[in-house]
Amino acid sequence: MNLAKSIDHTLLKPDARNSDIEKLCREAVTHGFFSVCVNSSRVKEAAANLQGTGVAVVAVTGFPLGAMSTAAKAFETSQAVADGATEIDTVIAIGHLKQGDNAYVLEDLKAVVAAANGRTVKVIFETCLLTDEEKIRACKLSAEAGVAFVKTSTGFSSGGATRDDVLLMHHTVAGRCQVKASGGIRDRATALAMIEAGATRLGTSSGAAILAGETATGSY
Repeated sequence: MNLAKSIDHTLLKPDARNSDIEKLCREAVTHGFFSVCVNSSRVKEAAANLQGTGVAVVAVTGFPLGAMSTAAKAFETSQAVADGATEIDTVIAIGHLKQGDNAYVLEDLKAVVAAANGRTVKVIFETCLLTDEEKIRACKLSAEAGVAFVKTSTGFSSGGATRDDVLLMHHTVAGRCQVKASGGIRDRATALAMIEAGATRLGTSSGAAILAGETATGSY
């Protein structure tokens, strides 16, 4: 297994500067990560830095709350694609999911998938805010909407990925979607545990430390 190729090298801090994005991209190339994952305003910059390297660009949309209007999420997604994003990580409408408004959640996700225009879409659940029943329902709605991945966390709430959540999500979407684990993955043991549980992609800002067998500090 090529661990580096499972990593979306992530920088989503609001105070990230041009120099930070450039560093992120250099690290992704050096270590052979699958992608960099950035806020949508940084997509064009990341794409320019990574042109010709084979490293993908992931943009987050509706981030980190998932509470934007469907039209806003769809527009942000289409703009990110126009700017060079090859994958989209979008936050599910958490409040609507929790109140049982499945129709809203499904249409919200379908709009993002349509706006992504064939690009890989991953749906972030923010599992720390959900019951197991809500996680299962989110998985089923995501699969119905045609997304490629379900994803655990933003890294900006009260908890991140857990092995149990990855197992639950993997079991629920088996054969229909893949699973991305993100939030709090800061060492090799945790990364490997997530993969063993069924994750095929990891979102982390600690990729270099993970490959070196070290433990990084931070939340994402």
